[in-house]
Amino acid sequence: MPIYELTEPAGLEDPSLVVAFDGWVDAGSAATTAIARLARESETVATFDPDLLFDYRSRRPTLEIHDGRLAELTWPELTMRHARLEGRHLLLLTGAEPDDRWRALSEAVVELGRRLGVREWISLGAIPAAVPHTRPVPILGTESRAGLLQGDVRPGPTGILRVPSAALSVLEMAVVAAGIPAVGYFAQIPHYVSGPYPAAAVELLRAVGRHLGVTPVLDELPREAQALRRRLDAAAAADESTGTYVARLESMVDESRLPSGDELISDIERFLRDRGTELGGTGRPN
Repeated sequence: MPIYELTEPAGLEDPSLVVAFDGWVDAGSAATTAIARLARESETVATFDPDLLFDYRSRRPTLEIHDGRLAELTWPELTMRHARLEGRHLLLLTGAEPDDRWRALSEAVVELGRRLGVREWISLGAIPAAVPHTRPVPILGTESRAGLLQGDVRPGPTGILRVPSAALSVLEMAVVAAGIPAVGYFAQIPHYVSGPYPAAAVELLRAVGRHLGVTPVLDELPREAQALRRRLDAAAAADESTGTYVARLESMVDESRLPSGDELISDIERFLRDRGTELGGTGRPN
């Protein structure tokens, strides 16, 4: 069975493919929030068969019940959309992270990339990290070859890091193997914050803007980021252990010093064990 259905977009020129999925590397919903802003004025060019990609027992459709009547089901979806930003053409691949057929999806995305003349792949993601909310959101970069990242983003982390992969990375490696250059921009989000983190979405949009040489529209995101910052500041000021912990993270960032793995794990565990109340959310890491 075909895994996607394509409607050839009119006037598509040398597009960049920007990709973000919810779930594994979308802490604070930062990546999907950012790509949703890019897709504000866009048209769907490809849809993917959800029955082939999703396990509905783990990602159940949302049911709306109106006055005791089953009214509507909203199914998880994965789509590719075409948008224009200051003359640049973008293809935006986004939606729920697929549960199944990652290899088949990789082949389909490579095929689409060739058919649509994709010039580059741009991954967007966000990960929990030992960073304070009082400092600018750090952005880690990945690149398929040296020199592709733009702005002051550097590739990292250094050394070898082994983690469970996201579908996003599986697809990126497939398009790189097919000869399409790729970069990734990943926001680091304070691990003690749960729920949306708009400051990270802002920095991801700015990173994409620098990469493409355009100015993305941020809309209400900066105001939402400021409001959350005030709530987090108040929570830290109201609890001595929280304030001390945030100050320690500030010190490490200001000294450009990263904690050791053992130090980081024990510190996070101790903080979360001692912290039983909410801090901008549940107090649990994403």
